[in-house]
Amino acid sequence: MVQVPPKPLTLEAFLKLPETKPASEYIDREMIQKPIPQGKHSLLQRELSFVLTANFRSEPTAQVFPELRCTFGGRSIVPDIAVFRASRIPRDRNGDVANAFNLAPDWTIEILSPNQSQTKVIRNVLHC
Repeated sequence: MVQVPPKPLTLEAFLKLPETKPASEYIDREMIQKPIPQGKHSLLQRELSFVLTANFRSEPTAQVFPELRCTFGGRSIVPDIAVFRASRIPRDRNGDVANAFNLAPDWTIEILSPNQSQTKVIRNVLHC
């Protein structure tokens, strides 16, 4: 019997899949699930998000989005924190923040977890 290799996953097919917990990312035609955040990671992510949000409130030039799916350049990634300039935030017909962000963040923050590949994280940051 001849085995047929599985077709590579397309970005369109990946985006139709249900979300996973923790989030999965689409990189180089593969679905890669992020590690489960643990205490120190979660605390640092919360504090960074809080401090950045507080700083942008006084002068609303940007907004902070923790764990936001960003799909662009053939990838779909979920940075720990994504920051977008206010003028670049996608809007729906009502002027509210859109659900889909099909563009690169202006600033990406990744918190490296102990079991996470440094290479993968650096590649995601450089991709942004």
